[in-house]
Amino acid sequence: MKTILALLAGATFALAATAASAQTLKTVKDRGELVCGVSKGLPGFSAPDASGKWTGFDVDVCRGLAAAIFNDPNKVKFVPLSADERFPALTKGDVDMLSRNSTWTLEREAKLGLLFTAINYYDGQGFLVRDARKVTSALELDKSKVCVQAGTTAEDNTKDYFAANGMTLELVTLPTSTDLVKAYEEGKCDTLTTDVSQLYALRLTMAKPGDHIVLPDVISKEPLGPVVRQGDDQWFNLVKWTIFGMINAEELGVSTTTIDAALASKKPEVIRLVGNDGKFGEQLGVSNDFVVRIVKAVGNYGESFERNVGAASKLGIPRGINQLWSMGGIQYAPPVR
Repeated sequence: MKTILALLAGATFALAATAASAQTLKTVKDRGELVCGVSKGLPGFSAPDASGKWTGFDVDVCRGLAAAIFNDPNKVKFVPLSADERFPALTKGDVDMLSRNSTWTLEREAKLGLLFTAINYYDGQGFLVRDARKVTSALELDKSKVCVQAGTTAEDNTKDYFAANGMTLELVTLPTSTDLVKAYEEGKCDTLTTDVSQLYALRLTMAKPGDHIVLPDVISKEPLGPVVRQGDDQWFNLVKWTIFGMINAEELGVSTTTIDAALASKKPEVIRLVGNDGKFGEQLGVSNDFVVRIVKAVGNYGESFERNVGAASKLGIPRGINQLWSMGGIQYAPPVR
């Protein structure tokens, strides 16, 4: 009898856990749109264009996920959040996910109860200075006045770097990236520090971008990616496989221009990716052709990268370690199988 009761209790717990794990996806479907937390305006990553439409590398993740769920990349409500606002907003349920240049750290998962789903951009912290200073290395920044954004990993990284190299600094902490640029251009600091990708983006917003350089030094590991709340495995997996789907699509040559050929492909890996074999999408709670929907909406990983932040964009950031593992980088996704 005890065994039977134990089995029944276990089954009841499993059913309850399964129901709980489907909560976010069901909420999103019932609402009819995804609510995605993004930055307050970071060119190339997430920013509204002249018509007010949100675009960027991080925005493509949100639109790709909306395409996977609704077959419509426009069914997204974008909520701009500062660094200080982002994690409380996610924890409280004001947004379904974050896709806004956030660094994956142990404390953010263990203490804040969040989960980073995948790394869609391998970054590192750097420094931007005026070209007129003729500085070529961060090791020449002793006695600098450095602007840094509050609520980011950059604040502690900067202190550690200067201390480790026997240099002194005056740290100027500001609430938003817009404030960083304003203070820097007004001469309230002579150095600006944040993730290298963000430095390229912020330089574009300056009056004379060509007067400023990003130093070659990278002083930290900053793996960036979408974030969700803990306790919802189905939602975690779906967001994660939105990224993995885009990476696998690039690796297999499935793009916006080859998608029709991919649907007729005889290659086993491509057949699975586009949903013509297996029920992989259904296992995530969406259509089996979810990767096809994503690629049609925003392209594969490489297309999104180049269009928004890479060589084809105004930022012109080298692909570097964000190149596929098969092309000399470290970007890599598990297989669809």
